[in-house]
Formats: sequence, C-alpha cells, structure tokens
Amino acid sequence: MPVSPLNRRDFVKKSAVTGAAVAAAGSVAAAPAQAAERGPAKKNRTWSFSVLGTTDLHSHVFDWDYYLDKAYSDSKGNSVGVARVATLIKQQRAAKGEERVLLVDAGDIIQGTSLAYYFARVQPITDKGAPKHPMAVAMNHMRYDAAALGNHEFNYGIEVLRKFESQCRFPLLGANALDAKTLRPAFQPYTVKRICVPGAPDIKVGILGLTNPGIALWDKDNVSGKMVFPGLVEQAKKYVPRLRALGCDVVFLTDHSGLDGSSSYGDELPYVENASNLVAQQVPGIDAILVGHTHVEVPSYTVKNDETGEDVLLSEPYCWGYRLSVFDFELELVRGQWKVTKKTAQTLNPNTVDEDPEIKKLLEADHELVVKYVNTAVGTCTEDLSAAESCWKDVPIMDFIHQVQMDTVKAGLSASDAALPLISVAAPFSRTADIPAGSVTIKDIAGLYIYDNTLYGKKLTGAQLKDYLEYAAKYYHQVPAGTAVDTATLTNANNFWDYMYDTAAGVSYDIDIAAAEGSRIKNLTYNGTSVADDQVFVVAVNNYRANGGSGYPHIAAADIAYSSTNEIRQLMIDYVTSKGSLDPKDFAVTNWRLTQGGTPVFA
Repeated sequence: MPVSPLNRRDFVKKSAVTGAAVAAAGSVAAAPAQAAERGPAKKNRTWSFSVLGTTDLHSHVFDWDYYLDKAYSDSKGNSVGVARVATLIKQQRAAKGEERVLLVDAGDIIQGTSLAYYFARVQPITDKGAPKHPMAVAMNHMRYDAAALGNHEFNYGIEVLRKFESQCRFPLLGANALDAKTLRPAFQPYTVKRICVPGAPDIKVGILGLTNPGIALWDKDNVSGKMVFPGLVEQAKKYVPRLRALGCDVVFLTDHSGLDGSSSYGDELPYVENASNLVAQQVPGIDAILVGHTHVEVPSYTVKNDETGEDVLLSEPYCWGYRLSVFDFELELVRGQWKVTKKTAQTLNPNTVDEDPEIKKLLEADHELVVKYVNTAVGTCTEDLSAAESCWKDVPIMDFIHQVQMDTVKAGLSASDAALPLISVAAPFSRTADIPAGSVTIKDIAGLYIYDNTLYGKKLTGAQLKDYLEYAAKYYHQVPAGTAVDTATLTNANNFWDYMYDTAAGVSYDIDIAAAEGSRIKNLTYNGTSVADDQVFVVAVNNYRANGGSGYPHIAAADIAYSSTNEIRQLMIDYVTSKGSLDPKDFAVTNWRLTQGGTPVFA
C-alpha cells in the first residue's frame, strides 16, 4: 500500500535535472540552422523535499491507555503513540530519500499520560542517575530536527523542562519565550537545516519555533518573574526577516498555537492564543506552518499573506500521534537561488502500521514500570462511581473531587479566611471515568482527574460567583420548556468543551436551559439562604482556571487565600489512601440540577 501519493520514483523524477525536450520532426525541419546547432534551451535545476510534522504528543509513546490499562481504542479506529508514527516516518524516508526529509514537532511533549507523570514526579528525570525521559529517547531515535515548546512543557517546572531539553539531540525552539529580566531568548529561537543537492547549492530551510503566550497565565507559578511570552505575530515579524537575511530558501514555522485567532483566557493577556492564521496573514516571508495546541486535524489549509499576496500553507496533525502531517515542497534553481514552485500538505493515519520494534525495545521496560505503578491499589470503594452523566447531572464521582479540594483548602486557610464560606468548582474531564466497587487503583483516580493541575483558594463575591456560574452555563444549548432534552446534543454549545465546564459544590443552584445565556442561574443559595451580592466566598479551584484558563470572569484577578504545588490528582490518591475506603456517603450531595422553566429535567 503506498504511503503517499508521491512514490520514490516519481519524487526523484521530479527532482532530477530536466533533460532536453525532444522536438517533433516537422519542427526540427523548420528550425533555423543556428538554433539547431545551439540545441534546446537548458531548463533550470529542480529539487524536492518534505517536512514531516507531529504535535501534542503528550507523552504517548505506545498505543496504550494507562487509565484503562489496555490497548487504546476509540470509536473512530484511531491509534496513539509515536511508536506507530515512527513506522510511517521510516516509510516516508524510504520512499523519498533520507536526505530529503525533515522531522519537526509543534509542542506539548512531556505531559499528558501516566508515563509523563511517572518520569516527572515518581521517578523524576531530574534525580541523579535517573533514566532519560522516554519521549527524549523515542524522539532522538526518530531523529527529530526540531520541536517547538508547548505550554504543557512548563507544567512540571523549568528544572524538569531544562533536563528534558538537555536529553534531546534536537533543539527545543521558542522565539517568544524570553528571559524576564533581559528579554533575550530563553530558548533557541530557530534552527537552519540544509538539504544537500548534488552539483548545486544546498537548500537552506529555516525552522522558527513559537510557543503559546497563555503560558504566562496557565503556568504562572512556574514562570512568573523568570520568563515572559510575547505574541506570536510580534516575534515572527522579528525572526522571519532574520532567517531570510541568513539566506534561507524556505522558512518553515512550528507554532504551538491554533488556527482561528481565538483565546481561552479572555482579556488577561494582550496576545492571541490561537494565532497561527494571523502569523500567516500578517508576517511576510513564511512558506508553511506546522500548527499545534488545539487537538484538531487540519490536513491542509491556506492563508494569503496581506503584504505579499503569497499563499502560506498550514497543517495540523491532530494530537497524541493520531496523524502525521506531510508537507511536500518542490523548488527550482533560478539564477543561483532556490525558489519554491509548489507546496502541498496532507495528513497520514498510522493506525494501519505496526509499532516501530526498535522503540519498543528501547522503552518497553519504562512502559512496564508505569503499568505496574498505575495498577497499585490505594484503597477500596463501596460502590461503582461513574462519570458517564457528569456533564448534565450532579453525580457522586464529581463530589469526590470537590470534597478533596475543599478539605485541602480548608486545612490551609488563615484564621480570618477560615471564617468565610468555602465552596469548590471543578470540571468533568472524562465521561468514561469510572471508579469501580472494590479495589481502587491509581489508574482509576488518574482516569477521573487526567490533568496535572494544582490547587488554589480564591475569593469571589456572591455577584462574581453568579457571573462565574452563568459563564459555565453557556456550555448548554438552549432547549425551550416543553421540548424533549437529548443529552447527545445538549452540551458543548459555543465550542465550550467538557474540560471548560465547571460545576460548583457548597452552594445550591438551578441551571435553566430554557432561558437565554446569561440568565440561567436560578435559586443560588448557601446553607438555604440566598447568596448576597457582597457575600465573600473562598473558592477551591485548580491553577489552570485560577490563572485565567477558559476565560472565566473575575477568577484570575481574585485575591488568593490558598495555593499549593501539590497535584489535585495526588491529593485524591492520598484521600483514598488515608481513609482506606471511598464511600459516597461521606461526600455525595446533590446541590445543582438542570431545569426548564423551573421544572427539573431529570427526576
């Protein structure tokens, strides 16, 4: 089965020196003698090469789900992991020639699975004598040429990131990750690679890496006072001309930033989160962009540059190793200068190939170590707790998160703040999460709380809390009273995804899905009494939301009553370990519900 519409024979044929055209017999007879003596005009030299791209791998090495402790599967037949992608890459190099293929990543490499957590927290790569990070081992073996920094690279702190960087045999690029004091690049901004063309000048490919300015908010605890993150457009305008001045024939960007010009952190920063389209549109001199961050598949997308009118080619290969982007470039040597004459992009699916046996050999032991870790029992549960209905019902499994958050914040409050009412907000990260009756393992809890968030306590007034909950309620599509509610189409209005939707514990309220957005929160009470606008609450909330993630109102600027560097997931594990048994009777309270015109949607 071909791995690309362009096989090696066609690829090399396109890149060969164009031979003399054979003229038709009649034309030869009619040609002047002088022209016949000179022979046909010599055509310019041509060449072709490819850039392969991955993004948002999130430490998926093998096709394995650590939360379910089995091979990964989904309804669309996707596979995950760089081990399969590595096989596709080998096929591309075999088809096109090793020297004609570059390999680039667009960030979010070292966080996202139990494997990532294990080598950041359980057996950290920063420990003396610790093994290399599995992603460094895999990506070195795959011979990456460069990778952009993702926002999740900073989740475990700069020390872990720097250690990972030191283990990579390719640069981590971040032209807009600057030292806070000097405003000089804290990471390498770009790299220049050469494509060797026999008998002709090398093709110089400049690869510029840009990361996400939202890091300044989402990982404020790790980067504040150490690094700053200006906008992608601003820094691309600085570095793209520099790459052209260095003689780069092709300028390729790898951006940990989506395509639509949106931001999930409101107005807290002056820079756009998903700015790759704006970079293409506003910065002249770019040939193509590998896009990341938003976990979508965009095989090929073109943006016209405002200044030059030239088309910029973009591609985003989903996430987790679901896809591999392939950029194919054709060039012509014109008066000693290589010019791009054609460029195309597509995505390839690795689900039909086997995992690279060499990566399996290199990292099987690390994988088995993590499998053993996630299957460690930490306690028991008195009944099955499922998250299947957590997006439209107040279910006990979510109250488990709320209880842990409130217990932890309460224990760390000052005497004055301890007198304030305490509530919790949290999102249903996974509808497939389930804590079974009987033995509870680390993987059961990790499957419920899949992010490495830490915990804050922030102060909101009653009026601000109502605004916060109204913002959350835009998650639901409006369903008029008397109309049947279909849970399959009820949620995720306004591109508001499950991880963005917060429910609250400690207060009681109704969400009227028949009402218009902004006026859905009804009967908001605390201890049976209506919440007053000036009443002050301490709100237990994760660091992502506390620092502006998903654009919730008021919370980022709110006063801090508590903060911790402990992951919420580990706090949940500790809760079960200390109690020995997880019993919903200890924490389950139904305090919110959906209504239509005051009538409960679910009995």
